[in-house]
Amino acid sequence: MFIKVKRSVFIDALELELTASKGNCLRGVLKDDKGSVCSTIEKNIAVDEEHFTWAGLNHLPYGKYTLELSHGEDEMKMNLVKRV
Repeated sequence: MFIKVKRSVFIDALELELTASKGNCLRGVLKDDKGSVCSTIEKNIAVDEEHFTWAGLNHLPYGKYTLELSHGEDEMKMNLVKRV
Protein backbone atom coordinates (compact mmCIF):
# COMPACT_ATOMS: atom_id res chain seq x y z
CA MET A 1 0.00 0.00 0.00
CA PHE A 2 1.67 3.19 -1.18
CA ILE A 3 -0.92 5.65 0.11
CA LYS A 4 -3.41 5.89 2.95
CA VAL A 5 -6.72 7.68 2.90
CA LYS A 6 -7.19 9.20 6.33
CA ARG A 7 -10.97 8.66 6.32
CA SER A 8 -13.12 6.43 4.12
CA VAL A 9 -16.00 8.89 4.59
CA PHE A 10 -15.60 12.37 3.07
CA ILE A 11 -17.64 15.54 2.60
CA ASP A 12 -15.74 17.85 0.23
CA ALA A 13 -12.12 16.62 0.16
CA LEU A 14 -9.95 13.55 0.63
CA GLU A 15 -6.95 13.64 2.94
CA LEU A 16 -4.18 11.40 1.60
CA GLU A 17 -0.93 10.26 3.23
CA LEU A 18 1.95 8.88 1.17
CA THR A 19 3.66 5.78 2.51
CA ALA A 20 5.86 4.96 -0.51
CA SER A 21 8.77 6.53 -2.35
CA LYS A 22 8.31 10.08 -3.49
CA GLY A 23 9.15 11.59 -6.86
CA ASN A 24 6.72 9.65 -9.05
CA CYS A 25 3.45 10.92 -10.43
CA LEU A 26 0.36 9.95 -8.46
CA ARG A 27 -2.78 9.43 -10.51
CA GLY A 28 -6.23 9.10 -9.02
CA VAL A 29 -9.70 8.46 -10.40
CA LEU A 30 -12.86 8.75 -8.33
CA LYS A 31 -15.81 6.78 -9.77
CA ASP A 32 -19.41 6.65 -8.63
CA ASP A 33 -21.29 3.41 -7.94
CA LYS A 34 -22.24 3.14 -11.65
CA GLY A 35 -18.59 3.30 -12.72
CA SER A 36 -18.71 6.82 -14.16
CA VAL A 37 -15.62 8.96 -13.64
CA CYS A 38 -16.48 11.84 -11.30
CA SER A 39 -13.07 13.36 -10.67
CA THR A 40 -9.43 12.80 -11.56
CA ILE A 41 -6.12 14.02 -10.19
CA GLU A 42 -2.49 13.87 -11.32
CA LYS A 43 0.14 15.11 -8.93
CA ASN A 44 3.91 15.00 -8.95
CA ILE A 45 4.95 14.12 -5.44
CA ALA A 46 7.74 16.24 -3.98
CA VAL A 47 10.47 14.56 -1.96
CA ASP A 48 9.40 16.26 1.28
CA GLU A 49 5.66 15.88 0.76
CA GLU A 50 3.87 13.28 2.87
CA HIS A 51 0.29 14.61 3.07
CA PHE A 52 -1.93 16.30 0.55
CA THR A 53 -5.61 17.10 0.07
CA TRP A 54 -7.73 16.23 -2.96
CA ALA A 55 -10.10 19.18 -2.71
CA GLY A 56 -13.06 20.26 -4.80
CA LEU A 57 -15.29 17.24 -4.25
CA ASN A 58 -18.19 19.16 -2.69
CA HIS A 59 -20.18 19.14 -5.99
CA LEU A 60 -20.52 15.34 -5.89
CA PRO A 61 -23.80 13.85 -4.64
CA TYR A 62 -23.71 11.74 -1.52
CA GLY A 63 -23.26 8.01 -2.08
CA LYS A 64 -20.68 5.28 -2.62
CA TYR A 65 -17.51 5.84 -4.66
CA THR A 66 -14.48 3.86 -5.75
CA LEU A 67 -11.07 5.48 -5.58
CA GLU A 68 -8.49 4.07 -8.01
CA LEU A 69 -4.90 5.19 -7.42
CA SER A 70 -1.69 4.47 -9.30
CA HIS A 71 1.87 5.42 -8.37
CA GLY A 72 4.44 4.13 -10.83
CA GLU A 73 3.76 0.41 -11.21
CA ASP A 74 1.63 0.20 -8.04
CA GLU A 75 -2.16 0.34 -8.23
CA MET A 76 -4.89 0.13 -5.63
CA LYS A 77 -8.65 0.55 -5.23
CA MET A 78 -10.64 1.66 -2.21
CA ASN A 79 -14.34 2.06 -1.47
CA LEU A 80 -15.38 5.42 -0.06
CA VAL A 81 -18.60 7.09 1.05
CA LYS A 82 -19.54 10.75 0.51
CA ARG A 83 -21.72 12.21 3.24
CA VAL A 84 -23.70 15.42 3.19
